[in-house]
Amino acid sequence: MALWAKILIGVLVVLALLLVALVIYGNSLRKKSNEQQALIEQSKQVMSMLIIDKKRLPIKDANLPKIVLEQTPKYLRKAKMPIVKAKVGPKIMTLIADEKVFDDIPVKAEVKAEVSGIYIVGIKSVRGGRPANDEPKKKEGFMARMRKKAAKNLEKIEAEEKEAKAKEKKKK
Repeated sequence: MALWAKILIGVLVVLALLLVALVIYGNSLRKKSNEQQALIEQSKQVMSMLIIDKKRLPIKDANLPKIVLEQTPKYLRKAKMPIVKAKVGPKIMTLIADEKVFDDIPVKAEVKAEVSGIYIVGIKSVRGGRPANDEPKKKEGFMARMRKKAAKNLEKIEAEEKEAKAKEKKKK
């Protein structure tokens, strides 16, 4: 057998072993995730809160309890998390929101939310019947503004050309 064939077989065997190892590791992570999700579902409760502010911040800058910082892995301490500052009863608390829920949370509105510890799992309702997505529109980017201007100018030029053609037809 040729040398390149032996190398190819060796590489394929190593890749197959890596694939098997990744599948096993992925299954174990999926099991852990399902267990944690079950615990969250068991301990969640509905709370009424006034949302003061929401931002994406690193955990170390979010003013969370010390034990939360200690329990987070080091590689996640600099990652930005969806943080919500809310008034729950007389206390102002810093909470972590689920990624799916974060965009739906309105600022400066009263909300009934499902909370598990310091983790906002879901939103039940927004006071006043406002839709959850009722936030100010994000600022338009430079390129988007330039495209709008170009489209308006193009429409203007086309309208002027139509008028010029109409005048020519009248002259004939």
